Amino acid sequence: MVGTRDPAETLSRQEPGGFGNPPFAAWPAEHLAVRLAGQANLDGKVLVDVSNPLDFSQGMPPSLSVVNTDCLGECIQREFPTTRVVKTLNTVNASVMVNPGLVGGGDHTIFVSGNHPEAKALVTGLLTEGLGWRDVLDLGDITTARGAEMLMALWLRLMGSLRTPMFNFKVVR
Repeated sequence: MVGTRDPAETLSRQEPGGFGNPPFAAWPAEHLAVRLAGQANLDGKVLVDVSNPLDFSQGMPPSLSVVNTDCLGECIQREFPTTRVVKTLNTVNASVMVNPGLVGGGDHTIFVSGNHPEAKALVTGLLTEGLGWRDVLDLGDITTARGAEMLMALWLRLMGSLRTPMFNFKVVR
């Protein structure tokens, strides 16, 4: 799904996007959608969902296209019922995803949501042992990903106020 008021015009653009990315028409050729992977290829596999439902149609900051009673994590789980979807890493930028020590020495929280305890345990291991996350908080089933996705409204405004994406949230217990 593409968020645009005029799909034909968006696909016809040849100049780089606002952030210097290649024209949108090049993107689908380079990035196959999850649906194209096919249920059979995702059957029983763990899919780590780092996405956010950002709607830029009204400009900046974006709103959420899916919110309150649903979320992208749930949409993916419904589309692929035998895939073990785990929502995580959507509350940080890409640099912090792979190197949590870049912010506050790594003393901050990352969330996981999903219906499959074994998949969440596997992803938690990847987060802690593979990427160095020290505080992984299991929110519960995939419906709890709604909260993590809704954090993006605050995250985007904080990014504007701080003038950097190099931050994260810490849940103090």
